[in-house]
Amino acid sequence: MANELNSLDIQEILSLLPHRYPMLLIDRVIDFTPGESLHAIKNVSINEPIFTGHFPNQPIFPGVLILEAMAQATGLLGFKTVENRSDNELYLFAAVDNARFKQPVVPGDTMHLHVEFLKERRNIWKFAAEARVDGKVVCSAEIMCARREF
Repeated sequence: MANELNSLDIQEILSLLPHRYPMLLIDRVIDFTPGESLHAIKNVSINEPIFTGHFPNQPIFPGVLILEAMAQATGLLGFKTVENRSDNELYLFAAVDNARFKQPVVPGDTMHLHVEFLKERRNIWKFAAEARVDGKVVCSAEIMCARREF
């Protein structure tokens, strides 16, 4: 069972990420350890606007949105790692390497997003990320985010 002190509900997620509907892709953070790792979930629903066009007769959650969900999870880990951060700080998706898509994500799936902090250099953070459905990896990638103040 996850420690409630190391989980985030939607209100705290909204306070950390600038994204809003329909681009907020994290529903809950199950667990995190600052500076190490984070486990979040994204519930995929047929009611999401993306499914009107991708694809109407065979709805599949787009791979780029899986990558975006993983990037949002890395941003949350970054925000929870840095103490005394500025209110004007953002983590911007800077790069993705070695992305692999193993199977489609469809309405009704719950994606478990697992991100692990690898290193930081000159405000560029690197993470290993995986999205899993029913315990199976559906996507994996290395994600880099740039920590910037606006």
